[in-house]
Amino acid sequence: MAPKPETQNPATFSAAGDSSSSSSVDPLFHLLRVLPFSFLRPPRLRLKLPTLTLPSPMTVFSLVLLTYFMVVSGIVYDVIVEPPGIGSTQDRLTGAVRPVVFLPGRVNGQYIIEGLSSGFMFVLGGLGIVLLDLALDRNRAKSVKVSYASAGISSVVIAYLMSMLFIRIKIPAYLS
Repeated sequence: MAPKPETQNPATFSAAGDSSSSSSVDPLFHLLRVLPFSFLRPPRLRLKLPTLTLPSPMTVFSLVLLTYFMVVSGIVYDVIVEPPGIGSTQDRLTGAVRPVVFLPGRVNGQYIIEGLSSGFMFVLGGLGIVLLDLALDRNRAKSVKVSYASAGISSVVIAYLMSMLFIRIKIPAYLS
């Protein structure tokens, strides 16, 4: 493709620009305004604007779900406080050391695994609600709708029961 010829010359620059700065009577100003353009030519840039495409809805959903998981898991708390990944306790009778996943008795403290498992249960419950919403779509086959509904109900029930179990472990006298 041949480049387009330059159609503007210094006379057009001075004629077009004189209307805005014609109040100046200084000849040096007019000379400095016209003289550089008599031998200098601005480069012809063939810049293309970048095209930004919107991410797909599934990408946005995945990022929102990941952010939700990180928030409810307490990642910020884990980064600031740096708790151990898992705790341990010693059995009084045998003296054996066994691992402890939940930090009992402290509502405002957690082990890393405790936060991740609680966050996973919250995300599982949220995904169950999404599956229940997908089961209400009229354009799907009945077998698919039943599968979505059963997976959604089981996810919500499992997430609820496990979260209540986590609360009973964390605070023993809470739901007795």
